[in-house]
Amino acid sequence: QVRLVESGGGLVQAGGSLRLACAASGNIFTISAMGWYRQAPGKQRELVASITTGGYTNYADSVKGRFTISRDTANTVTLLMNSLKPEDTAVYYCNAFAPKENYWGQGTQVTVSS
Repeated sequence: QVRLVESGGGLVQAGGSLRLACAASGNIFTISAMGWYRQAPGKQRELVASITTGGYTNYADSVKGRFTISRDTANTVTLLMNSLKPEDTAVYYCNAFAPKENYWGQGTQVTVSS
């Protein structure tokens, strides 16, 4: 089992920045990738950014050039969000992918005001 604890998020004006952090505990050696997803009201959950244990990163087109994902330690991942837009408003979920399981954090609200 893997447990994910998220921190960060909150309310920010358009153009501002926020940092989300996710700490994994438990069987972290099984994790092959970690990332962030988001879900806005009435919309499906979507991938924002991910990073593999080898450091390969992947971003949604809508956040490229504005968001940066990094793996600070073996079990912590940070998402730095710059130039935030109102359409970035959503609940952001940390995700850890293992070959036999997919783990989720409890979610953290990000609200960007115009």
